[in-house]
Amino acid sequence: MIQAILVFNNHGKPRLVRFYQRFPEEIQQQIVRETFHLVLKRDDNICNFLEGGSLIGGSDYKLIYRHYATLYFVFCVDSSESELGILDLIQVFVETLDKCFENVCELDLIFHMDKVHYILQEVVMGGMVLETNMNEIVAQMDAQSRLEKSEGGLSAAPARAVSAVKNINLPEIPRNINIGDLNIKVPNLSQFV
Repeated sequence: MIQAILVFNNHGKPRLVRFYQRFPEEIQQQIVRETFHLVLKRDDNICNFLEGGSLIGGSDYKLIYRHYATLYFVFCVDSSESELGILDLIQVFVETLDKCFENVCELDLIFHMDKVHYILQEVVMGGMVLETNMNEIVAQMDAQSRLEKSEGGLSAAPARAVSAVKNINLPEIPRNINIGDLNIKVPNLSQFV
């Protein structure tokens, strides 16, 4: 099972952090720092698998990573996962990001975090691999984009909510609400209409 997915740049700044096991915030930050230092000190010609750090479970867990340009993609997995399968999963994830963002870079991960998380959820959910077919993932991403555009996107939601409330047609706004011994006086709301 996948325990965590970490993406950070060459300077150790996390760009994507997803834990599938519950850790306190301080421990998560320590795991990211420890993982970065473990991966950074390895030579590019060395195998992309190493034992997990002391914080995330030690020898029962493995860190499997790939280094692309300025980003490290690190998957922390338990001993039941195949190292080569996870390397292939990292490749699928990166290629899917590349297809969706047309030549993905670190800035895409920063400014389109919602899309990156959506793509990651199409690939892995709850620590289990869901989909490895890149074309299917891209098709789901396109369908989600079309749905957001047809609904006006998330940025239009507050305006739609306000107009819906304004269009509520109440014959008369109640001034006092009595429920048993409880008496509630409703303020004058005409200034908001």
